[in-house]
Amino acid sequence: MTSQLLTDCLNEIIEHLKEDCHTLHSCLLVNRLWCEISVRILWRNIGNFESSCQSIINSSILNTLFTCLPNESKEILHRNEIFISIPISKQPLFNYAKFCKALSIYEIGRLVDNIFRNKISFNSLSLKDRNYIVTNEFIKMFSNQISSLKKLSCYHNYYPIKFSFPYFPGVRDLSELHCCSCLPPNFFYQLSQLCHNLRTLSIDFDSYNISNELKELISLQKNLKNLKLSAKISSCASIIPTLKKHSNTVTKLHLYGNSNNLPYSFVSSFTNLQEFIFSFMGGSNFEDFRMLQYVNFSKLQTLKIPYQFPKPEYLMKFLENNGKNLKNFYTDESNKDLSLSIPDFCPNLKSLFLLFHKDELDALKTIFIKCQHLESIKVWCGKGYFNEYLSEKEIFDTVARYSPNNFCKLKIYSLSNSHVSLKDLESFFISWRKRIPKKPLSLINIKGACTSFDDYEENMKIIIAVFELL
Repeated sequence: MTSQLLTDCLNEIIEHLKEDCHTLHSCLLVNRLWCEISVRILWRNIGNFESSCQSIINSSILNTLFTCLPNESKEILHRNEIFISIPISKQPLFNYAKFCKALSIYEIGRLVDNIFRNKISFNSLSLKDRNYIVTNEFIKMFSNQISSLKKLSCYHNYYPIKFSFPYFPGVRDLSELHCCSCLPPNFFYQLSQLCHNLRTLSIDFDSYNISNELKELISLQKNLKNLKLSAKISSCASIIPTLKKHSNTVTKLHLYGNSNNLPYSFVSSFTNLQEFIFSFMGGSNFEDFRMLQYVNFSKLQTLKIPYQFPKPEYLMKFLENNGKNLKNFYTDESNKDLSLSIPDFCPNLKSLFLLFHKDELDALKTIFIKCQHLESIKVWCGKGYFNEYLSEKEIFDTVARYSPNNFCKLKIYSLSNSHVSLKDLESFFISWRKRIPKKPLSLINIKGACTSFDDYEENMKIIIAVFELL
């Protein structure tokens, strides 16, 4: 009982480290129990492994997977004269494939391709054929070993899938699917027979014909929450009626691509949206958005419009109707009227990314004064190719004097050399130290084409000295 309690506690503790791979790697070395718990978390998604030397990591993952292959697969590789540099008879410490909860067909194929690309082959197989055989053996192994798959990604048909979903028991628990519309209809048909509880669905529309099997798969879902659609080269208008069946359950909607390929007036039926990302290129007018400006999305909390946005008057009317509950607003377009309207239409914002031209300092001040819940802001500074934005000094002075008490995160994208002096920077941090209540400040500076905060070492001395006083 005591041993089980210890295991459960460690599971709970180490689970919180799942986003920190470096710490998890250290846990592997403590003892056998810590290793067993940590390795299960690390191998949930092999695509999450990160390293400063990714080629070494890729090679290690591939070698480990080779050792996990069943004897039948090893014999297939041997018959095709596909040899590896480690003894494939070596027994692994764990059945790593069984731990996997997220499977990417593309990532496995890419992993194999990267490892074998520069290796000399002494058999008659082409590189593509060799990669095809190895990739499919890995996929077969995962399909036989994974008892509960949560996420499946399959974005193109370069590596044809040979396994059949009815013999993949773990796919019944699938909650997240990322795919492209060009996959064979049978792929979607088999999946539709087993998976009715998808919560997240992401589709790239990259073929001119949308199969009825894909429509059926979408239609059969019982509780779809997150929907991401990308249409860059082909129209997906024919699938809109199927999507509308989920208008009451979908709370996150992401639309990407060309506005001509994805008519987005259908969004008006998704009135329970909490998050809406609207990312299009090549639609200078976005006339479809004119229909959305009067729709009431009473639960909307996050609105992101990177790249181009609709006519300012359309967006301002949209914010007038839906900005009261908005917590997060993001756009990298600039319009003075829009900036001035935000404090009135979106008083409860917590995070904001907006571009302020060099003559729009008053708009930033007004946002700080009226948006008293604001915690985070992202801005551009300096001179770009076509526009000049507020300077870092103006940003620092305004944040120090006008930001609300809850404010704690400043992110600056520097497009040109900074004109902030050491004295300016020191003054800013001293002002921050005197704030009541005192909250730790997260200051992030991302450099553009030119360097920013040039006297880096001296600046860091100031930052460290000031925060030691906090």
